[in-house]
Amino acid sequence: MKGQKRLRDYGIKIGEIKTGKLNSITDVTGVKVGHLTLSDSKIKTGVTAILPHEGNIFQNKLIAASHVINGFGKSMGTVQINELGTIETPIILTNTLSSGVAYDSLVKYMLNHNDEIGRTTGTVNPVVCECNDQILNNIRGMHVKEQHIMMALENVYTNFEEGSVGAGTGMVCYGLKGGIGTASRIVEINDERFTIGMLVLTNFGRRKDLIIDGIKAGRKIEDIQKAMDDKIDKGSIIMVLATDIPMTSRQLKRISKRTGVGLARTGSYMGHGSGEVVISFSTANKVSHYEKEATVQIKVFNENNIDKLFRAVGEATEEAILNSMICAETTKGRDANVRYSLKEYIGEILK
Repeated sequence: MKGQKRLRDYGIKIGEIKTGKLNSITDVTGVKVGHLTLSDSKIKTGVTAILPHEGNIFQNKLIAASHVINGFGKSMGTVQINELGTIETPIILTNTLSSGVAYDSLVKYMLNHNDEIGRTTGTVNPVVCECNDQILNNIRGMHVKEQHIMMALENVYTNFEEGSVGAGTGMVCYGLKGGIGTASRIVEINDERFTIGMLVLTNFGRRKDLIIDGIKAGRKIEDIQKAMDDKIDKGSIIMVLATDIPMTSRQLKRISKRTGVGLARTGSYMGHGSGEVVISFSTANKVSHYEKEATVQIKVFNENNIDKLFRAVGEATEEAILNSMICAETTKGRDANVRYSLKEYIGEILK
């Protein structure tokens, strides 16, 4: 976004369901995204923050779920999400070895906004997810600091950049440059209109396997580049799914599983060393931290219509992944390692 040329600008339309206005996770009202990018010759990393709603999320939690396709990862906060079915902090994405500072910084952010945490009520469950950017980034330097996390959290917007920004600065996808991507779908059922938004951090896959809307793009790229392919499908992808559909945690987990459809349609085999993690939440029902009533009423989606959501999630995931690549810039990083942008090959691929 922000004036970037995205997948649809090249004439590639994924799926059949209509997109939201921005074709972004932020088409779900209240959701915002912020980045902090660190980039020089050896440092290619950063932070991406996802704000699930604009109020106090600790005091007014959202129904949430997490789902793991392959668990090669170091995510934080997913155990409590699965147990309680709620999310109570923003979501931080960064590189693997910066997960610790991200956790500490997010705790401080929550303490700054909630005087009662650790005093008159319990503690807090920060949500942090990561991918390993060591090919392009000097990850051992642990360059992400508390101020970087705070800056990402405090500068969130509905219109944000994709590709080589924030947590995506040093990521590699299908042997090319990966990073941050987003997409959305509008689902119309009877007289109601719902939004599903997806944001991905892509860092996985083997070049030869890349598929773009059914085209075996990875094989074409190998013919053009004449470079040695990655031998195995490794890396990770973090997928953040937001919706305004009123859903239970169980229902969110069900639709989260369909992110695997979108992954597979881009060519992923979800290898042993690839961690695929989904965090999903619904903005439709808020859960008060200080609820005193013995019972509460919430709206719940009628699962007779859930097939439409399955397709929407698959489409949004597929398009978000490809947006993360087409929006990324060719990047030279640590030890002169280079990963090229998909946009350098898209003309030949589409011939």
